[in-house]
Amino acid sequence: MAVRAVRGAVQLERDDAEHMDARVGALLTAILERNGLTADDLISVWFTATPDLHSDFPAAAARKLGIVDVPLICAQELDITGAMPRVVRVLAHVETDRTRADIDHVYLGAAAALRKDIAQ
Repeated sequence: MAVRAVRGAVQLERDDAEHMDARVGALLTAILERNGLTADDLISVWFTATPDLHSDFPAAAARKLGIVDVPLICAQELDITGAMPRVVRVLAHVETDRTRADIDHVYLGAAAALRKDIAQ
């Protein structure tokens, strides 16, 4: 079993706690499903949010999905002029038998433009 990193991102339509929960929850669910993972495979998850998001912690969505015994941390993205607004990014460390090349990084909706090279 190897330790791998899985990336993902989603752009929110608005800064609203319920909307953030729904979109981040969808992102986490897609990351797990596309990579054949369960919450037991998670080692830790980093969340970042752009500086224009204030309504909630992205990690709260993970807790609401039942991911309760995995270390989670939130941080703020750099405030770069011209960067895509209202974006939550995820970096999940997982245990998996997949090779690095077989990891599916998940960029939902408009966030796919952030990493056209690896977005599924």
